[in-house]
Amino acid sequence: MTKTTFEKATCRVEFDYFLKGSVLKGDVNSGCRQVRTHFKVESSDSEEKILNIIRLAKKGCYAEQMVQTAVPLTSTVELNGKNIELEGVTDND
Repeated sequence: MTKTTFEKATCRVEFDYFLKGSVLKGDVNSGCRQVRTHFKVESSDSEEKILNIIRLAKKGCYAEQMVQTAVPLTSTVELNGKNIELEGVTDND
């Protein structure tokens, strides 16, 4: 693609997530407050070229785009071969 030289490259992803409430009480809730990515690159190519590759990689990352932009979520439930409408879960509520 870009014929870029990388001697070493790593990406670490950190999440600040929470889980509260109780499954037994029926009030369990979870979410994520923040996501951070840390890139560490060693390359003999120009800084400009490497930074552009990182920029493009972030733009092309499905996971990052999904975190940054809310997307519709649809759910279906099938139990023992039967489609079930489940309040608060399936789309037909």
